[in-house]
Amino acid sequence: MTHPHQSHTPDTAPLPRSDRRRRLVRAALAVTGVATLGIAGAGVAQATGTGAAHATPTCAVSALSASFGEGLAGGMNHQGVVVKLKNTSAHTCQLRGYPGLGLENAAHRTLPSTTHWGDTWYAKSPAKTTLTLRKGQSAEAVIAWTHANTGTADAVHAAYLEVTPPAATNHKTLKFPEWVDNGDLSVTALAYRVPVTP
Repeated sequence: MTHPHQSHTPDTAPLPRSDRRRRLVRAALAVTGVATLGIAGAGVAQATGTGAAHATPTCAVSALSASFGEGLAGGMNHQGVVVKLKNTSAHTCQLRGYPGLGLENAAHRTLPSTTHWGDTWYAKSPAKTTLTLRKGQSAEAVIAWTHANTGTADAVHAAYLEVTPPAATNHKTLKFPEWVDNGDLSVTALAYRVPVTP
């Protein structure tokens, strides 16, 4: 390559062979280093992009169905039921934590209620865990309440139960013709399976 504006220097004697070799080796190493950095950078970018593309989303309410499993009865006016959330979508999604609960009357008007998260009369609450649900897989929680004051002002007569999946603002509605003392409900965290005390 020519450099039209570069002045010619008088020191044009050829370099000794050993010096020429050193310069060639240095140049080759520099090129290899740049190429390696480029490949490493591309690998990091590709790995980052792949991780972001494969992040599993939280289950949307529209991707889930809600249903009751085993009904639970016991002494001292205790009652309970297993509630299940099933992934009905074609995509894998995740749930973590406790479902929200609410009571409705026959006209689907909200009734006063309080939900307590943790252990219930029937089951010890599992630790909060991220549950990955493939198509057709379910998570469950155990709900409990008492009905000692059936038919009194201290009890709420429900017709439906609202079940709100974790991190959601909408809910599923299930038929729930039950008397609930003071509208108080207890529920465990979601798990693939919640062992019930016999």
